[in-house]
Amino acid sequence: MRFGVHPVLRAALAASLLAGLAPAQAGGIPGDFDFYVLALSWSPGFCDTGGASKAYAQCAAGAHLGFVVHGLWPQYRHGFAADCGGFAQPSRFALESVKGLYPDFGLARYEWRKHGTCSGKSPSGYFADVRRAREAIAIPPQFADARKTETWMPLDIERAFIAANRRLKPGMLAVECSRGELAEVRICFSKDLRDFVACPEVARHFCYTEQISVAPMR
Repeated sequence: MRFGVHPVLRAALAASLLAGLAPAQAGGIPGDFDFYVLALSWSPGFCDTGGASKAYAQCAAGAHLGFVVHGLWPQYRHGFAADCGGFAQPSRFALESVKGLYPDFGLARYEWRKHGTCSGKSPSGYFADVRRAREAIAIPPQFADARKTETWMPLDIERAFIAANRRLKPGMLAVECSRGELAEVRICFSKDLRDFVACPEVARHFCYTEQISVAPMR
């Protein structure tokens, strides 16, 4: 596996700046944040909007990836912490613990450095939280085995996630799009990951395009 800055993250950071999100606060205090955001990238959409030339294994025919973990981000009510430092790089054992969640170890390692260091936990503890958050989310059945391109209203994608996840409500998630395609679903969790929480700043940056394309798995 290669270890570097994954193109999914670069695209998401650029999109955040364009959307006017509050900036990252570099060098925050580890553990000092308000809630988590679990970002689930729709892999076919990423591959269709420039990712295929940068992440061959993720986008290769037969990969059959749908929603993959982009990141678990410690978040403030306004903005987010980043690059908090103070911890060693994750061991191979820690990275193996999230195998199958991220599309590759390069993104997992980068996400640890950029966001995990702000969690206040060790690499193993943070990645355990990543798995816990991901396993707490039921992917709507409409996205479990997408075999053909479909057209959706972003609001209906939100409703599908709400229907599949008890206690998830409007204002606790956002649907992100890129170039007219589904890109990501972001879901807000309490700091202890025991429940979903309202997150107005995150939810405000919703894809307000009337309809978007949902690409099939490769």
